[in-house]
Amino acid sequence: MTDADPGASQDLQAVVLRTPDERFAGLEGFPYEPHYVTVRAEGVEPLRMHYVESGPAESPVVLLVHGQPTWSYMYRTVIDELAGRGLRAIAADNIGFGRSDKPAEPTDYTLERHVQWVASFVDALDLRDATLVVHDWGGPIGLSVLAGAPHRFARVVVANTVLHTADPALDGVLTWANHGLGESRVVLEEALLDYVRYCQRVPDLVASHLVYSAAGPLSPAVRAAYDAPFPGRAFTAGMRQMTGLIPLTRNDPGAAIGRRTMQALEQWDRPLLTAYSDADPATRGWETVFRRRVPGAEGRAHPTIRGAGHFVPEERGEELGRIVAEFVETT
Repeated sequence: MTDADPGASQDLQAVVLRTPDERFAGLEGFPYEPHYVTVRAEGVEPLRMHYVESGPAESPVVLLVHGQPTWSYMYRTVIDELAGRGLRAIAADNIGFGRSDKPAEPTDYTLERHVQWVASFVDALDLRDATLVVHDWGGPIGLSVLAGAPHRFARVVVANTVLHTADPALDGVLTWANHGLGESRVVLEEALLDYVRYCQRVPDLVASHLVYSAAGPLSPAVRAAYDAPFPGRAFTAGMRQMTGLIPLTRNDPGAAIGRRTMQALEQWDRPLLTAYSDADPATRGWETVFRRRVPGAEGRAHPTIRGAGHFVPEERGEELGRIVAEFVETT
């Protein structure tokens, strides 16, 4: 492991980077002490995953899983709300993000490994009867963890996320098309392909730019917090590669994982709640998919978060926290 000089030349085939601790000193609205566990995935060495937690240790636990390009910082106001209502909130950083280890080789990151890393994290903390909250890539990752260990989870809240399946049945349901057509064709939203292209080709991928583009104005301090994990280009391999993992065809390994996870969710009769915003075309329609296909979503009053874009935990964190807390309290 290396607390690397971001300007230093690195052998990307061998290096696992750790962002220097001083990058995280004094972040606005994020006073939490860092915690770490060792996680494992097939084909790579054990890595260190970071998490923060707040609230009584004996209380019901809420596990918050983020996506790209964010980290546990995005959930700061959600954590405050949950802890203030007597729940134990845990927010982990995916490998490649936040204060977690960052393999510098892009191909070390696969969806299967992201799922294995978070599953290893859940096992390490021995979480039980947890409420799972997922956003963005937290959905494909966290829901696949649930599919593999449903006994560890009591309920689920899905917020502005998707589950990549490339299923032709998604035709006409999603605002951003991403599905198969017939035997061998696909339908893809141009904006989705533009996003994938941008993240793969831009020389310097800046996390705060991506959050700003969908969430609107951020204070300089908040922008600095989103950029804190990535002091140099080598540190962004996981952030960049995650966009390249979006399944664009039915043949993608990630789509196969998504289909298996959806099959498991179609048997999930414990409570599931959707909490989507009203101004996020990238995920619009997926709330309908979950409500139709997951038994645990039936018969519930699913809220819509008004006046927010894609990054709901950043834009309406207090409201999302209240929704999650009330869901736990009433189910």
